Order: sequence, then C-alpha cells, then structure tokens
Amino acid sequence: MADGDDGGRPVVRPVTPADWALWREARIASLTASPEAFKARLADWERGGEEQWRARFDDPATYGVLAVRGARPVGLAAGLPAADGLPELRSVWVAPEARGQGLAGGLIGAVESWARGTGARTLRLSVLTANARAVALYERLGYATDGRAGQELIMTKRL
Repeated sequence: MADGDDGGRPVVRPVTPADWALWREARIASLTASPEAFKARLADWERGGEEQWRARFDDPATYGVLAVRGARPVGLAAGLPAADGLPELRSVWVAPEARGQGLAGGLIGAVESWARGTGARTLRLSVLTANARAVALYERLGYATDGRAGQELIMTKRL
C-alpha cells in the first residue's frame, strides 16, 4: 500500500516503532471522540509521556495498524496475545469523518492477517454490549458471540 501522503483516500498500514506519535494521536482521538466505545479512559493515557507510548511497541508479539490520510491518522486497531495465548483484536476505531469507507474492515482484516501469521486459528475480541454499531460490524465480518464478561460480549472468529 502507498504511504497515504496525498490527503486523499486513507491508507491502512502496519505501525512501526517510529510511528509512536501517530499512534498516540489516534488513540487520544479515539478516547476523546468515542469514550463510550472503550473501557480505557483518556486519563489512563494522558498521564504517560513519550516513554509510555513508545513502550506500547516494545513487545514484538503485539501488532498495530493505522489508517492514515495525509499525515493524519484516522483509524487504528491492535492485535495482542492474551494470557491464554489466543490473539485478541483491540482498540478498533475510525474517526467520524472517515467512517463509511470500509476502513474498519480494512483495519480488522489487517489484524486478522497478523493473527493468521502467528499460527492462530481463532481471533477474539471484547466489545461493550451497549456498542450496538460495533457489535453489528463484527457480526457482519464473521464474529460470533462466545460469552459475556460483565458489560462486554466476547466474540470470536475462526481464521
């Protein structure tokens, strides 16, 4: 994929350690614009400085992907190994002005490819039950409810 430097259609691309500032910008935007969609709170991340953001990329077992329009991030998603070894899809978000362009599917698809590359046969996610739009998106993409944990649905997809 191209670098997305023309300001046109957003480009979905993997995050590198050098992208920590773009990731920070996207994550803060997600927690500011859509706080109801996440368990994490903006205050959890505002306190940390550059070191906290860079530490996000210290673990080679994690994966991050951004949607970038020009020099500005407009979406993100992450893949993380859980304690039980099953990879998890996390932090999916698309900026309101970039929605409806298939970016969520592209971000999620990139994390699914990463998970397949680790040898995983299943990808898991947790979504707040009140986030009906996200639940519907995940169902359209082949995820099925596999349980509940408090206010969250646990959903999985065979890869």
